[in-house]
Amino acid sequence: MSLSYETQRPIASDKTLAIAVYVLYGLGYFTVVTALIGVVIAYVKVDDADPVTQSHFRFQIRTFWIGLLYNVIGIPLCLVLIGIPILAWWLVWSVVRIVKGGLLVLENKPIVNPRSWLFG
Repeated sequence: MSLSYETQRPIASDKTLAIAVYVLYGLGYFTVVTALIGVVIAYVKVDDADPVTQSHFRFQIRTFWIGLLYNVIGIPLCLVLIGIPILAWWLVWSVVRIVKGGLLVLENKPIVNPRSWLFG
């Protein structure tokens, strides 16, 4: 007698998690903690995702780290006013990446260049 077992289905699909990370990044403008949760999810799922969502997770990871770099440079430089345009650029840059990534994941299309410093 052999025991049959069902493979467990994931609670949420990779596509749903990719959308959730984009939403968490959007909420990160108001609460930094949600962006941290989003990058953790992206790191956990990047290796076992299908190629389309894997490109989104890589894009999200880079969005987090490059955005953090912009903030680390821009916030102290606000004392000499050059930080204000740096933070304004970060805001536009990050909104474009979040919106573009969210729209592409909804269409089930990959990020063409997930390692890009600009908009992928």
